[in-house]
Amino acid sequence: MRFRQVHLDFHTSEAIKSIGESFDKKQFQEMLMLGKVDSVTLFSKCHHGWAYHPSEANEMHPELGFDLLGAQIEAAHEIGVKTPVYLSAGLDEKLARRHPEWLIRDENDATNWVKGFMEPGYHQFCMNSPYLDILLAQIEEALSRYDADGLFLDIVGVRKCYCHNCMESVRSEGKTPRDETAMRALWEQTYANYTARVKGTVEAVKPGLPIFHNGGHITRGRRDLASMNTHLELESLPTGGWGYDHFPLSARYAQTLGVDFLGMTGKFHTSWGEFGGYKHPNALRYETALSLANGAKCSIGDQLHPNGRMDEATYSLIGEAYGEVKQKEAWCVNASNVADVALLSIEATGVHPKSAAKAEARTPHSDVGAVRMLLEGKLLFDIVDKENDFSPYRVLILPDYIAIDEELQRKLEQYLAQGGKVLATGWSGLNLEGEGFAIDFGAQYKGLNAYCPDYFRPLFKPGSLNMASYIFYSQGQKLELAGGAELGKRENPYFNRSAEAFCSHQHTPSSQEYGGPGMVESANGIYIAWNVFEDYATKGSLILKETVLYALNRLLPDKSLQTGLPAQGVVTLQEQKQEKRLVNHLLYASPVLRGKGVEVIEDIVPLSDVRVSVRTQHPVNNVYLAPQMTQLPFESKAGIISYTVPELECHQMVVLDYE
Repeated sequence: MRFRQVHLDFHTSEAIKSIGESFDKKQFQEMLMLGKVDSVTLFSKCHHGWAYHPSEANEMHPELGFDLLGAQIEAAHEIGVKTPVYLSAGLDEKLARRHPEWLIRDENDATNWVKGFMEPGYHQFCMNSPYLDILLAQIEEALSRYDADGLFLDIVGVRKCYCHNCMESVRSEGKTPRDETAMRALWEQTYANYTARVKGTVEAVKPGLPIFHNGGHITRGRRDLASMNTHLELESLPTGGWGYDHFPLSARYAQTLGVDFLGMTGKFHTSWGEFGGYKHPNALRYETALSLANGAKCSIGDQLHPNGRMDEATYSLIGEAYGEVKQKEAWCVNASNVADVALLSIEATGVHPKSAAKAEARTPHSDVGAVRMLLEGKLLFDIVDKENDFSPYRVLILPDYIAIDEELQRKLEQYLAQGGKVLATGWSGLNLEGEGFAIDFGAQYKGLNAYCPDYFRPLFKPGSLNMASYIFYSQGQKLELAGGAELGKRENPYFNRSAEAFCSHQHTPSSQEYGGPGMVESANGIYIAWNVFEDYATKGSLILKETVLYALNRLLPDKSLQTGLPAQGVVTLQEQKQEKRLVNHLLYASPVLRGKGVEVIEDIVPLSDVRVSVRTQHPVNNVYLAPQMTQLPFESKAGIISYTVPELECHQMVVLDYE
């Protein structure tokens, strides 16, 4: 994959006339060059269902009078720009009106994306229907006729469906559609069959062509689904509903899979389909730099105007970001992440069966809260699933709800036996029955605490805060000390707030009565008795982060990296083993809320004299700023390389060459 991709949407209604009339080969090329673009995803078929080229497998847009896809590919290839080809797989509104019986249906026979046909929007197809054969014919035609550099199939995944085809398929196996287990097996089989048939179609025409099936999110823990792609594209538009929490979560997991991947953001102020919306240039600079810092290549979403003319303001905007990316690529190729800590994702494991909690579809709160703390605490980390090898990591975090089954129990015992440490919180660390600890933390489990919320009094100074009794909002677990060291204690409130007894505006104050240990340590690690990560994602209370960072600092006395970068800064350490160098990425920007829930990056405030220390076994002989190639003075003592970055403006790489 290339580093500087544009995903050029072109979902264009048949109600608009003169499609592509302003397309001009030279102007198209000039805009790609202005944007420093080296790969552009072009449309064979859009969500409306139309082809943008002559077609027998589909129908060309009725208002398009020439081969737009062919003209775009020719123009791009002339200037060395690659051209993956896009087909809307899950949506085809033209065909939806003709064959509504092939659409995904819920238990009440309602369609999705929109219910019915009385509101504007698209309707998603079931791949367990004759539609799949039509789609495959469209793919075969596009790849046979055009010099595509890849295939991007959109709006696909394992889908819940109760259409008549799916119900008949289950009945034919002697089962009932009311059996959700049987239905789930069918939905999994339907998606696997779809991806296998796509691969067979592609291999028959263009063996080895890159294929990506986009569902808007890479599910942590579903390596089988990820492997159905040749590479990954992490759709993650911060202002489009994903937020700034989503990409670090996805990227820190994707890089552990060992596949090529890119981070996809957008040029839009909000999200896809927005005409006339533009981000501040600093936002794109930051978002593309964040991709590089996490081992990803870059993709920026745009939408071509129906007249086919590329928007100069957009490509000027993109060019500001991609001009910087182009200069930095050499230090980002074939990079692996350096990590002290592994976060076992709740999305990958599911929640503890006794907790009655539900993991959110895209970014479970506990995963989000943990990543926020790790980023703000400047810890080097990966996101892992149960298939990962835990042994490279010095600390493994089990956030809030991790269920420890027999398989995970064996892996944890092996990990602990070799000297690894565990930080567990809330329900995590308990056995599946919820009756006791699966890991010895030096405490005895006594069930759910009777009070919620209640109070935590740390027996240590919590970072920037003072010694006090702090409110913890989430449900806590009741403990008794059993050989461990108490790092913090629980204090009970006078009573739980109710209609019969309440005090003041919110929760009941602390009675200062001892409620047992709230944070304990053993040779295996540290346990905190509340769902602190979920609490941090939803409440953001500083004491939660300071408590976790204190625990991690105890478990990691010799961290691989330390820095004075402020909380909103991001730091990663990537290694290019072939080049024999470490690359320290430092980023700083502060998203602010604009409107209702939209995070915007506008101003980039430069930082001066940022101190960094990197612990490494490699003998470092040279340190310099990249891409500036400015030599940086450094100190080397007992395996610790220390240096000061004179100025950090959005993104700075520091390269450590070793022998």
